[in-house]
Amino acid sequence: MTLTDDQKAAVLRWIEEGDGPSEIQKRLKEEFQVGLTYLETRLLADDLKLQFKDPEPVPEPVAPPETLEPVAAPGSVSVTIDQITRPGSMISGRTTFSDGETAGWYLDQSGRLGLDPSKPDYRPSESDVAAFQAELEKIARKQGI
Repeated sequence: MTLTDDQKAAVLRWIEEGDGPSEIQKRLKEEFQVGLTYLETRLLADDLKLQFKDPEPVPEPVAPPETLEPVAAPGSVSVTIDQITRPGSMISGRTTFSDGETAGWYLDQSGRLGLDPSKPDYRPSESDVAAFQAELEKIARKQGI
């Protein structure tokens, strides 16, 4: 898809303002009636030699003192397995990464592991991915899976 110079300038401005791919995709649709997929939006930014800014870190919420649930240690990753498996998957569940972000995970029929983060732009750190895989293996073995 080819954008006009005005549209390209708008995309540049939005990225400089800190908008991510999903916001830019939405604004292109609303302001210019240009429908792009999420991937096309990321490729557009790449073609224009633009980089999305990393979002400012959000401080982790602190559990109130009256909370009876255990609070995960900073830097830890927690993993759960769904009692009802996600359709099209052999096994599925949820995970919370060390920065507090959550994602659904699944193991498909071909044995491929996938993540479905709560935020579209979220990518866990390499250390979190390694911790997630180790924790998943540990709880799966515990449950005899």
